[in-house]
Amino acid sequence: MIQVYHNQRCGKSRNCLLFLKDSNTPFEIINYLETPPNAEKLKEILQKLNFSAIELVRQKEKIWIEKYKGKILTEDEIIQAMIENPILIERPILIKEDKAIIGRDLEKVNSFL
Repeated sequence: MIQVYHNQRCGKSRNCLLFLKDSNTPFEIINYLETPPNAEKLKEILQKLNFSAIELVRQKEKIWIEKYKGKILTEDEIIQAMIENPILIERPILIKEDKAIIGRDLEKVNSFL
């Protein structure tokens, strides 16, 4: 079953869920703003995405610009910033077994399924 890290206020995330429903793909929704991942889980997600921590950050978010932009941060510090401010986490994240993608592009989602 696919896990979807979802933000219900994000149009791309909602579109991704509709696409999954229309394709009859079983999935589990994780509302990560309500239940943010811990450091261990974020590191696992990063590994599955094959991303560095900064690649998962929404760098145009106001909180990133105000608190972190221009600072030299370690991977662990960036992960901590995402834990403290889960709105910074790019979405939607789709996880299937040992692989993951950012599901903003529905063609990419289709290939991932």
